[in-house]
Amino acid sequence: MDETSQKIIDAAMSLVRDKGYAATTTKDIAKTAGVNECTLFRKFKSKKDIVLRGVEQEKWRGNLTPEIFRNVQWELGPDLEMFMTKYMEKMTPDFVRLSIGLRAPQIYEEAAPLVMKVPQAFLSSLIQYFQEMEQRGKLAHMDFECLALIIFSSTFGYTFLSASFDKKLFKTGREQYIKQTVAAFIQGLPGWK
Repeated sequence: MDETSQKIIDAAMSLVRDKGYAATTTKDIAKTAGVNECTLFRKFKSKKDIVLRGVEQEKWRGNLTPEIFRNVQWELGPDLEMFMTKYMEKMTPDFVRLSIGLRAPQIYEEAAPLVMKVPQAFLSSLIQYFQEMEQRGKLAHMDFECLALIIFSSTFGYTFLSASFDKKLFKTGREQYIKQTVAAFIQGLPGWK
């Protein structure tokens, strides 16, 4: 990909992140990229084409792959903390806002399979981890997909709320949240009967 095309993609993705897909115009993209609209249309067919090409790039969908979850100790607490931490390190507020911007009806159907690669990598890795823990005799057989969804939902929820409200909604730090979530998941709520 040439430098001008990349500048156009980067401009489009930044605008979608900040304004949403529907509010982003080709005029805005050209201005942000420092090119004229004619150049934009020589390189790409449409705004949708630019954004879909951007979503295909790892830098614009978050480089979250199953490989980052391979450093396990085969101890449930530390391993779940690692899963949550790795996700939160990769899914910055910018990626969360971009993901929200890509939910516009005009592009969602085409963008969704690419955006879903992030949660799929998390869920499949965690399900495989639970299955291996069962084979090692460290975890009873359960609905591992459901367990993975619980951990993912907690992780995504904290990440989404942090990106959306920038600590205005809650003061709990990431590390404290992860530790308490994992403790509650493993041990249940202390004192509850």
